[in-house]
Amino acid sequence: MPETYWTVRWPDGAEERLYSPSSVVAEIFTPGETYPVADFLARARIAMERASDRVARRYGFACSSAMAQLDAIEARIAAMDEAPGARIACLAISQ
Repeated sequence: MPETYWTVRWPDGAEERLYSPSSVVAEIFTPGETYPVADFLARARIAMERASDRVARRYGFACSSAMAQLDAIEARIAAMDEAPGARIACLAISQ
């Protein structure tokens, strides 16, 4: 269950490195692809929940870091002044 980081570009042009305790993000996001904001959020929720579940299966407790990353993503998106057609780019995924 390798820790994985992925870099995204938000609609405002800012880039951010995000964290996952599992490589599951590589199953859900593709480097070089852009996603409508709602689709990105849905994928992020799935990725972080699956990552936390993998940690729980292995160690017996959910991953608070995965859930904290999801909270940060949700907060960032909630604070955005979303323009119609706004997209979030997945720039890179690394372990």
